[in-house]
Amino acid sequence: MLSLAHLYAQGYKTTKGKVTFFSSAPVEDIKAENKVVTGLFDAQTGSLAFLVPINGFRFPKSLMQEHFNEKFMESHKFPTATFDGELLGFNISKAGTQVVQAKGNLTIHGVTVNANISGNIEFREDEVYMKAIFPIKLVDHAIQIPKVLFYNIAEEMEVTVNFVLKKLEEK
Repeated sequence: MLSLAHLYAQGYKTTKGKVTFFSSAPVEDIKAENKVVTGLFDAQTGSLAFLVPINGFRFPKSLMQEHFNEKFMESHKFPTATFDGELLGFNISKAGTQVVQAKGNLTIHGVTVNANISGNIEFREDEVYMKAIFPIKLVDHAIQIPKVLFYNIAEEMEVTVNFVLKKLEEK
């Protein structure tokens, strides 16, 4: 994770980032949302890191949430998902939305994979807006779907991240 001491010059932070995922399967669609994501971004170096508490995902049905935490994600063993990497292709002085690449380590369910995620960034006064939509294959993170639920849950999830990061103030 990034050190706050190095971030004050061009550092940004969020404690209310939003991550949603969507699964479209023959029996039912599943959507969940997490609004308690924390993250840091250093606009000088491009370093970024995000932490997603697994039990922060909220589902339309409480039984879905229970199954998600206990059977699939095992949030008691793997309480967080993380991304630690670097943002490429941005210009802090450029106005408007910019297309960027985030490259780094994505850890979900205790399994780390190299990730290359396309997204958008926009710099506005003391805030940075980030958004990306990307797929995650459950098998890549050793998340197993019981055979009885094979038609209820897709093998690939569509993940959407929306972050508004605020400039750090030196204390």
